[in-house]
Amino acid sequence: MRPYKNISRNAGVKAYEIGEHSITILFADGRVYVYDHTAPGREQVEQMKRLAERGRGLTIYINQHVRDNYAHKL
Repeated sequence: MRPYKNISRNAGVKAYEIGEHSITILFADGRVYVYDHTAPGREQVEQMKRLAERGRGLTIYINQHVRDNYAHKL
């Protein structure tokens, strides 16, 4: 997993891994979730990938647009 840059310094995301059709996210509390094109969907996953690579806005996006709509929890 790649460390999340956390430019705003208040993110709940610690690290992420981008797959072809998915993104896996390690949260600061140790939870790991996989989001893919089936849940929450292609558009949301691709936006999450962009935000992860930018290092800003991913936690807010998840909280506002994705919430518990994940493919599975590891």
